[in-house]
Amino acid sequence: MNAVAAELLTALVLAALAALAGWFAAGEHGAELAALGVVSLFFLRQLWLVLRLIHWTACPLGTPTPSATGAWGAVFDGLHRRARLAAAQREQATQELNRFRRAAEALPDGVMILDGHRAIEWMNLHAEACLGLKGSVDTGSRITHLLREPEFLEYLDGPEQGRVPLELHTQRNPGRTLLIQAAPFAAGRTLLLVRDVTQMQKLATMRRDFVANVSHELKTPLTVTLGFVETALDALEDTPPAEIAEYLQAAAEQARRMRQLIDDLLTLSSLETDAPPLEDPIDVATLLADIREEVAALSAGRHRITLEIQGPRELLGSARELRSAFANLAGNAVRYTPGGGEIVLRWSADASAGGRFSVRDSGIGIAAQHLPRLTERFYRVDRGRSRDSGGTGLGLAIVKHVLERHQAVLEVESQPGRGSVFSAVFPAHRVQS
Repeated sequence: MNAVAAELLTALVLAALAALAGWFAAGEHGAELAALGVVSLFFLRQLWLVLRLIHWTACPLGTPTPSATGAWGAVFDGLHRRARLAAAQREQATQELNRFRRAAEALPDGVMILDGHRAIEWMNLHAEACLGLKGSVDTGSRITHLLREPEFLEYLDGPEQGRVPLELHTQRNPGRTLLIQAAPFAAGRTLLLVRDVTQMQKLATMRRDFVANVSHELKTPLTVTLGFVETALDALEDTPPAEIAEYLQAAAEQARRMRQLIDDLLTLSSLETDAPPLEDPIDVATLLADIREEVAALSAGRHRITLEIQGPRELLGSARELRSAFANLAGNAVRYTPGGGEIVLRWSADASAGGRFSVRDSGIGIAAQHLPRLTERFYRVDRGRSRDSGGTGLGLAIVKHVLERHQAVLEVESQPGRGSVFSAVFPAHRVQS
């Protein structure tokens, strides 16, 4: 630009000199020389305005429009209007793009855009989390270089794209189950939708296990009950009354077990659907004294049972629900502690200024790998022993739901052969001194 301006300035000086020389010169050649100078000045002005236009177009947006008169003024004004219109359109497009990105980020699923070569053009945070990728690093890389699972590559190349989703387990994010659906769209690009269905699969598995376990738990006592009743009916004439009474007693026990199982299922259902628990003040000493009597009756003198109360006087909540939860914890201690063992029921203040109800036993204990699953419905560490003890497999699931409804948590400490401690820890707003 500087070299062109220098040449223009030199030509302008020469044209001006020619015009002046023609002005002062006499004769025909003088007039021609003056006319040539004037024409040169006109074209040099046009060239100068062109250079100003070129210079203005190279300047940043917002640079003032060069001033000019006549046709060139109209040209500059028109270009200025078009520049402002283009800038407004670019701003609108930027805003729409930002809105699209914000909307995509708000989606609960992962969204990824691939170009015609399957390189990543853009992805939202959910896609990064699901696939174990990082936008700042992996954008521009081919997705087939990052996810090398053969079924994924076959899916992208296959005819099912856009119609049937693919269930994928990727090595980049092990332990997760992903549902991926690809949909072709404009300019050869591909839209990839990613959904993490790990939790949904776990829930589906738990639901299937629940139905299977309920069927099994109800079928067993029903089969035993019917068997004893049919045996008693067949033997009414030839069997002594004492033996028939034994059959009927066994049938009654199985029927009571089945009724307890149904009661526990109804309790769980009501805990999951009921309104939040009441905020009634419950006298802890009275509640735990009643539970101790129940536990003593269940133990029938086989255990040493101690009650210690050192914490806040009252607990806010539903007396019916809390009684059920505390009784389940205490009852489990009796069932899984051999005769001659010790059980301690304790109410104390927690370090967080809340309350803690704990049940410590000297029973068989629980191995560490079982602890995370204890509150699952029908989960049993030892199925045969649990059934013989009279439990339904739903007690700790009930405890968990009751405590969650009271903003409390269940803590478990246990070692095989050394007993267990189950604690229900309540927040400060649930207790009153």
